[in-house]
Amino acid sequence: MPNHTPSSDGGRPTRPDLSQVADIVEIGNRFYILATSSLADLSDQVLKHDESFALFDRYGDVKPVGMGEEGFYHHGTRHLSSLLLRIGPERPLLLGSTAKRDNSRLSVDLTNPDITLATGPLGHGSVHFARSKVLWDGVCYERMVIRSFALEPVELPLSIHFAADFADIFEVRGVRRERRGATLAPRVGDDDVTLAYDGLDGVRRATRVGFDPQPSSLDAGAAHYQLNLAPGATATVEVAIGADLAGEMAAVPIGHGAALGRVRELQRGADEERARVGSSSELFNDWIGRGMADMVMMTSQTEHGPYPYAGVPWFSTVFGRDGIIAARQALWSMPSLARGVLGFLAATQADEDDPTRDAQPGKVVHELRRGEMAATGEIPFARYYGSHDATPLFVWLAAEFHRRTNDTEFIRGIWPNIERALAWMDGPADQDGDGFLDYLRRTPIGLAQQGWKDSSDSIFHADGTLADGPTALCEIQGYAFAAKCGAADLADVLGLPDRGRELRGQAEQLRQRFEAAFWVEELGTYAIALDGGKRPCRVRSSNPGHCLASGIVDGERASRVVENLMADASFSGWGVRTLSAGEPRYNPMSYHNGSIWPHDNGMVALGLSRYGYQREAVRVLTGLLESSRHFDLARLPELFCGFSRRDGEAPTLYPVACSPQAWAAGAPLMLLEACLGLRIDAAKRTVRFDHGELPAGIDHLTLENLAVGDARIGLGLERHRHGIGVNVLSGEHDVEIVNVK
Repeated sequence: MPNHTPSSDGGRPTRPDLSQVADIVEIGNRFYILATSSLADLSDQVLKHDESFALFDRYGDVKPVGMGEEGFYHHGTRHLSSLLLRIGPERPLLLGSTAKRDNSRLSVDLTNPDITLATGPLGHGSVHFARSKVLWDGVCYERMVIRSFALEPVELPLSIHFAADFADIFEVRGVRRERRGATLAPRVGDDDVTLAYDGLDGVRRATRVGFDPQPSSLDAGAAHYQLNLAPGATATVEVAIGADLAGEMAAVPIGHGAALGRVRELQRGADEERARVGSSSELFNDWIGRGMADMVMMTSQTEHGPYPYAGVPWFSTVFGRDGIIAARQALWSMPSLARGVLGFLAATQADEDDPTRDAQPGKVVHELRRGEMAATGEIPFARYYGSHDATPLFVWLAAEFHRRTNDTEFIRGIWPNIERALAWMDGPADQDGDGFLDYLRRTPIGLAQQGWKDSSDSIFHADGTLADGPTALCEIQGYAFAAKCGAADLADVLGLPDRGRELRGQAEQLRQRFEAAFWVEELGTYAIALDGGKRPCRVRSSNPGHCLASGIVDGERASRVVENLMADASFSGWGVRTLSAGEPRYNPMSYHNGSIWPHDNGMVALGLSRYGYQREAVRVLTGLLESSRHFDLARLPELFCGFSRRDGEAPTLYPVACSPQAWAAGAPLMLLEACLGLRIDAAKRTVRFDHGELPAGIDHLTLENLAVGDARIGLGLERHRHGIGVNVLSGEHDVEIVNVK
């Protein structure tokens, strides 16, 4: 395994330096960067439920290759690091594998290679192995059905090999530890094996691997079966792998069938709650359906409600910024997600000043971790507050949630948290009192950059020199503007008109300061940031697209910002690059300096729509929609490379992108909202389409089960030469539909 060093960017994983990589390989019309460290298999299959996730190769195995990230994880610890199915000494042949469209299970079809058995030679393709895997409540279930198509009886030696290294997720990512806890002696029973580890945090973690039926023989690392199969006969083997934390099993195993039923029940419940989308385009249906299913899978239930965990494998936990943006993406379709995110972040809001965690009273959490290394303090992310944008985003989401739902009582309950967030924005968030939110990390092992582009080299000047802090990012000023405006509306609803007027005045003052300090006339757009000396970083980036989404941009300057975003240097054909080609640190293979992020494009499209540029928003949606043809399961990854689109060629994949990633899964929902100009006002019981557009190839689109207050409606949309037509298909008649063309 390659040697990885801890990331200087704190909560993000170490990324390989791609600046010197020249080779890109094409395999089956898909493009890959050659990198020294990459995910083991770009077709790895993922299952997730609440605090657990599992990453398998296409065979359904867990093997130590690549970065060695495959395995079954629970609460930030890998409870299974190896799982290998063998026929005698041989690996089966792969026929195919896929995660079901609703993510309910992983299905793998295998067959035997040419092999000599005790009963004689067995030609390949004589025995079929159907592996079905389900993850539920901290237990990973597998049902394997073996069927013989041989003409003679077969005596088949089958073995399942397993191991658990109890590695913390940061160890898996490459962080080297000076010492580890103690691995305990395995406990072997008749039909199960328990592997255990005593961590340096004083917590015992264990994995129970159970088999049904009882194996022919069982030891600490393998179960062996001798299957006697008559022609046409079948045999079934079930495996349950459960996580035990501090002496408590995550759950009592319930069996594969019951677990699959629970997963499907969860999916049905989500389907009944959310608005459903259908269209005349099969590609679009697959794309947005995959995004919705992934959003449900990535969402964990907390005591405060549902929360979308950021991404698998590295970020399967609470991230403040990621959760807020994912909830905002899904707000029009499933508003309960925003309620859960707001509730959780209100409950974990910082209440003390702690430089070691970049915490200040009123600040919204950036990242929470529950693994061994977080508990021992080896990493600072047990509860870390090193993001400067999550707090204004929290306030902005609260205002958008209220407009969407009219849930005034919930807003009343978190209003003190909103006020604390606003107080932080007016106080510690503004380091020098100039009216801009700017950051400078206070712990040397925290994040140097505290916006969403948190790579250490993401903020720089026109000559490529890195900007010194405190750093004021342009989009964070936009988030603060939207937060002030939204909080003013909430203050009015709560009967606080004086506070509302005060907040609107502050927002307008911020807008004026922003225009004066950030606008760069010769670029025709806004500087990505101001450095510690208040010098603008004069580079073209996607960040001003977020400013459009917030509404802070002067209307007369919006057209020039849009022109920059949609120019060839910025728009690759697949999407908007994080950094325009030609800028000094531009690298289409970098993490933040020229790559394409779906969530970033969703925010850009929302900004385009806000200022009336629907056709440009449609171009962004179309690029990402068409890119999905080339991604496994039509699943948008965390990011991909920013090379220009070439006829007949696929996008170039980024080697260590998380997939699935919550805010990538939610991007299609935000992109559709932007193209339709969709705005729902629950208090006024209106659904508004402002100059809506549908992409070419989508002639008809339906929105079913759309909640508007206490009503549920169904709408049919048709693409016209100029805009869209809207018809009510079902539901309440006292909901007003406004279609502005």
